[in-house]
Amino acid sequence: MPSLNLAIARLVHAGTNNFAIWVVRAPYSSGHVFHDCVWTPNLTQVWQEWQQLFALHSNLDVSPNASESDKIQSNYSLPIELPQPATGQPTNYAGRLMQYFGNCLWQWVFDGPILNSLEHSRGIAAGQEKSLRLRLEIRDPYLVSVPWEIMQRPGQAAISLSQNVIFSRTTSDVDKLPSLRSDAGLNVLLVLGDDENLQLEAEAELLKRTLTQGTAIGSNSRGYAPCIVTKLIRPTPEELIAALETRAYNVFFYAGHGLRGPDGGILNLHPKATLNGIELAQVLTRTGVKLAVFNSCWGAQPLAVNHQPIPYSSLAEVLIRHGVPAVLGMRDVIADRESLSFIQAFSEALRSRRAIDEAVADARQKLLSLYKFNQPGWTLPVLYLHPEFDGQLIRSLDESITELPTSLPEFRKTFPAASLRLLTDGTKQLLPTPITRIGRTTDNNIIIPDLSVSRQHAQIICRDSFIDTKLEQSYYLRDDSTAGTLIYQSGAWQRIHHEEVPLRSGTQLKFGSSRGDIWEFMIENS
Repeated sequence: MPSLNLAIARLVHAGTNNFAIWVVRAPYSSGHVFHDCVWTPNLTQVWQEWQQLFALHSNLDVSPNASESDKIQSNYSLPIELPQPATGQPTNYAGRLMQYFGNCLWQWVFDGPILNSLEHSRGIAAGQEKSLRLRLEIRDPYLVSVPWEIMQRPGQAAISLSQNVIFSRTTSDVDKLPSLRSDAGLNVLLVLGDDENLQLEAEAELLKRTLTQGTAIGSNSRGYAPCIVTKLIRPTPEELIAALETRAYNVFFYAGHGLRGPDGGILNLHPKATLNGIELAQVLTRTGVKLAVFNSCWGAQPLAVNHQPIPYSSLAEVLIRHGVPAVLGMRDVIADRESLSFIQAFSEALRSRRAIDEAVADARQKLLSLYKFNQPGWTLPVLYLHPEFDGQLIRSLDESITELPTSLPEFRKTFPAASLRLLTDGTKQLLPTPITRIGRTTDNNIIIPDLSVSRQHAQIICRDSFIDTKLEQSYYLRDDSTAGTLIYQSGAWQRIHHEEVPLRSGTQLKFGSSRGDIWEFMIENS
């Protein structure tokens, strides 16, 4: 997908409110243009009015000179006078303010050569029958809290709601990403921090159901990818790090309280233990997590001291600068019902194999349709993507098919459907044919986040064979692991190691430890 990356920075020696906007990356060679502009008193006035109406924690002044912004504020009364709405546009004050501020931000950013570069880039993307990725890098700490997600061209939808221009934030001050493979499914580590106001077990179960859409592990209805959620409630830092060190997870999801701070803030994990943003960033990058999601009110907000924001102090900025490929945080407090609606729509879009930034746009649209334009909920999620990351967390169906060649393609449709069923809760996962990969890491078809399970533990293979000149298909288990696989045969568990054995419907299996979960292999149409 073509990408247009913009950067905004203050011109320190040119005046208090002078800024430069330029193209860092464009899909064509002459698209790297530059534009300077002034942040006007009108923008400051509307921004302050936005904070009065919508913001709970993000009261940061844009101007670095507090006396100047105080003087501007004293010269107008609230509410400010807004243009009259056109037919079909919001008529209440909150909706009109949101639309007006979005128009002002759009016109400030997309002016002159920047607008020309955007239009040319959109034309290139349309010619390739693709969307255009627009990534915005805010290098001035006073502008980080501005709701850039509401930017909208007059007469059009907000840019973060579009599926033709896919919006996210980014930063260029990052290390190069290692080679990343898209995964077969979501493997989520769900962490609930210390919160005396919540019933944490019930909250964890609610979030787990929301993430998995109430479907069984491995459900492939509507082409959905599987989603496995592992819960950690009030973990110590050591327990959290040990879980992440299994390298089984591609998504880290945190819900709970925290404090903003210069090192990305503090997560209140445990009544007696906390973890700061830099410490979390180091373990997330070391263990291969691709997406970090924070269902809390401070994840995308910098620390401010006397209304002076500390550069790159928000948790989202700290994680992305340390090499986490994608970070989703909230700019401010989000209501519980809005948060659950967003998480449900977001996880559903991810499991339908949408890229992360496309999934966020889908979920915003869901919030907007449920809670209307004059409510700020849809504006609160802030997504940061590494400039080299394409946002693809789960591999497409086409990629999955090409990784699974058959020995006799003409007989592909005759493969008997098979599944593995987890006996502890009855959840069932249909097996792709002809090869199902099982292991601890997210590049497997079936992911088992247990330290006794190897990264690539075993394969279940369906093969063609001729029996008395008749073509039949049979299933085999091949163990490639360190600890081996246990099979229940003749009334006892037997361990195989680096062997291949035939599988029959009803065979029970344990992968790795003898204390592990029991899976039952079933041939559906046998």
